Amino acid sequence: MKERRVKLFTMSSTIALAFAGVLAAGAASAQSRDQIRIVGSSTVYPFTTAAAEQFGKAGQFKTPVVESTGTGGGFKLFCAGVGAGHPDAVNASRAIKKSEFDDCNKNGVSEIIELKVGFDGIVLANSKKGPDFKLTRQQLFLALAKEVPGADGKLVANPYKSWNDIDPSLPAEKIEVLGPPPTSGTRDAFLELVMEKGAEKVESFAALKKSDKKAFDTAWKTVREDGAYIDAGENDNLIVQKLEANPKAVGIFGYSFLEENASQIKGANIEGKAPTFEAIADGSYKVSRPLFVYFKKQHVGVIPGLKEFLAEYASDKAMGEEGYLSEKGLVPLPEAQAHEAEDAAKKLVTISAPAS
Repeated sequence: MKERRVKLFTMSSTIALAFAGVLAAGAASAQSRDQIRIVGSSTVYPFTTAAAEQFGKAGQFKTPVVESTGTGGGFKLFCAGVGAGHPDAVNASRAIKKSEFDDCNKNGVSEIIELKVGFDGIVLANSKKGPDFKLTRQQLFLALAKEVPGADGKLVANPYKSWNDIDPSLPAEKIEVLGPPPTSGTRDAFLELVMEKGAEKVESFAALKKSDKKAFDTAWKTVREDGAYIDAGENDNLIVQKLEANPKAVGIFGYSFLEENASQIKGANIEGKAPTFEAIADGSYKVSRPLFVYFKKQHVGVIPGLKEFLAEYASDKAMGEEGYLSEKGLVPLPEAQAHEAEDAAKKLVTISAPAS
């Protein structure tokens, strides 16, 4: 009898120890990271980095780690799951897609906070040593689409080699555009704001849109692959360096990179407007878009400082008209939108599924 009690005690102790080990492992997992981790858009990267540095200087929490992975790549990482092994936030140069929101939910990322941080223009820029460009979205579409209308109106492989092949008023230079890859939110925005709008100005494409919307969408989304458009990766600073080395090339990136490198490169006029802070703010520069950061509410209270960092980012001293992010080239939100964003950040308001 005594021996049996000893065995039972031993078994109970073993189970208790094992259970305690599970609890300890869980706690260790939750606390295995004491630094906020953010991935995503290369366009939003400098703004989030500035906010992270300001946050770290306060000394209460470690400076967040910010990685430039592209918007699409960032959402893949962000939506992969909940826990210390997954990022806490994702920078995005466009709004989250329904497919991404659904992926998040499928993997347990069920509470997402959206912070709209401001606006940015998409610019076409080249070296100050190169020619001046004044372009329309229609001309840009004809320069970069994989297929364009031939003499009979039917689609043919893009035959344009030089800008002046499209319009004699344009520079007699080879079409060579360094742009973002398919994973980039800047690429998505450029396609929607430039390529789609430009296609609508081409008579045969306007007719195609009415007769076969699916074929029209395929056409404006498909960029040529014959060397005229060069996938330059997610590093916008590298594009700037390549433009300095090749004055005849043109690059596509966010306005903030143009402003940061204004001594070396210049922006093209699009639809009669130069890419300036004022033109983006008042909407007269047509190639502009909102920028976002998405946060996991489920990580608040688990990853130290996440709630406080969100409050820092949404504050007037960061995102306001006189905030430190405007010094980096961020075009601030209108006052009412800024107050709404700050209030939502403080209350940790989550979003529902987008329509598309």
